[in-house]
Amino acid sequence: MRKVRWGLLVTGGYADVAMKAKATSRTTEFVAVAQDDAAAAAAYAETFDVPRSYGSRAELLADEEVEAVFVALDPVDHAEWAVRALEAGKHVLVEKPLALSAADTERVFDAAEAAGRICAEGVMFRHHPQHLMAKRLVDEGLIGELRYVYAACTATLPHDYFRRFPERGGGGMLDLGVFTLAAIRMYAGTPERVYAEEVRRAGAADHNFAASLRLPGDVLAQFEVGQEVCRGDALHLVGTTGRLVLDDPWFCRDVKSVELQRQGPPPHADPVSEYLPVDEEGAYRCDEPYAVSRLQFDAVSTAIATGQAPPYGRRDAVEQARVIEALFESGAKSVPVHPLS
Repeated sequence: MRKVRWGLLVTGGYADVAMKAKATSRTTEFVAVAQDDAAAAAAYAETFDVPRSYGSRAELLADEEVEAVFVALDPVDHAEWAVRALEAGKHVLVEKPLALSAADTERVFDAAEAAGRICAEGVMFRHHPQHLMAKRLVDEGLIGELRYVYAACTATLPHDYFRRFPERGGGGMLDLGVFTLAAIRMYAGTPERVYAEEVRRAGAADHNFAASLRLPGDVLAQFEVGQEVCRGDALHLVGTTGRLVLDDPWFCRDVKSVELQRQGPPPHADPVSEYLPVDEEGAYRCDEPYAVSRLQFDAVSTAIATGQAPPYGRRDAVEQARVIEALFESGAKSVPVHPLS
């Protein structure tokens, strides 16, 4: 398959991971980068060996060699520039969150449909074989009936980090909570009811956020996210006969196995663990640095090159945005909220 030619609209953050992943991609090449400052764009292009740089986003969108655009800006700018890229005839991958509201998410996909182009939200872990295997094992009943999901993504982030500022679309939920919520939905479906608590300082975005969710089939889920607490990444899938524990679930760095815990023998019944290989034959090249980002671009580039729909599209992104809105409403009012009612 030919490589798809990408352009990058960048502020920072996850864009660097994409640039580092491109070196080993068989489907994706970045041919242009744009920042608001021409000198900064040139320096960025030189750092990551991108052939062309632009001092304005509009110039990149006018580049006829660019087929697709990765929008990795401040979250508050995601929807606007995704629409502009689509209207310029480019396919689009938007770093999470795709937009700050369900209405803007719908607007982006309306633009994609009008242009006949692919649009996808960048939640990269969902393409990694660790999750693909775990999803298959849950669906096949390896841990019995799924009853509970626990997810966490916490970190200590600098006070000047752009994803901490509400005016830029920052805060714990929109930064790290996108991961945990997407995982809960991936494994357990659409939340029926959510209850959230958040901690904010005056004038600041949420920096700690936690929630309980009720999902179809009497499945319960909880997640915690935070931008100024001890680092912790966790995903546990708990069933009636076993539990799957995913190591480094969001960034999937050099992941080789998924832990399966089963109930041990009496009298103490401590769990007994075995480790199931994720990519034993090396088909996904999981041992490569930044493989989780490469796999996401492989999925979207393959969809573009073949004309097929990407694994996650409009329905998934809009549902994600609606549940996030419900979580914010619940956190503000301290009441349970039904996201899709």
